[in-house]
Amino acid sequence: MFHLFTKKRKLGKTIDQLKIGEKIEISKEIQDKEILLYLGFSEDANPIYIQHDYASRTPYGKPIVPHIMLHGLVSSAISTYLPGPGSSINKISFSYPKPLYHYETLYLKMEIVSIDENKHTALLHVIGKNELESIVMQGEVEVSPPYPWKPMTHDAGNFDNF
Repeated sequence: MFHLFTKKRKLGKTIDQLKIGEKIEISKEIQDKEILLYLGFSEDANPIYIQHDYASRTPYGKPIVPHIMLHGLVSSAISTYLPGPGSSINKISFSYPKPLYHYETLYLKMEIVSIDENKHTALLHVIGKNELESIVMQGEVEVSPPYPWKPMTHDAGNFDNF
């Protein structure tokens, strides 16, 4: 049975728990399975992502990983680790100096560079590299960390789900 939507989860760090300089590092090898799932879901049939004969005739030389998939890995890291569950992305700004190719590993580093408690936002600097230390993505993400639980009534502890 799949419990993703029914399992109670702990919230990530709230705005008052975040610290400038806090960082995470994760890595993910990109396999054909992930690329095909993305292409099937999005109906994105760009030949630069899947057609070796086409990609070999471009400056890339071979198929590249769709850039929006890299966004997805950043989003997942935000939702899972920093600030964590309950976070929401407000704004993303990335550049892609080099491509990431199929079967390469993305090494993702994210660091909190500023916090605005009045706006309830944190700004994360993001840099992604491949195995050769080439930068494949860099930029910033503005995030709203999870809001603390607010009681539904003055008897906050009495209700879990209803």
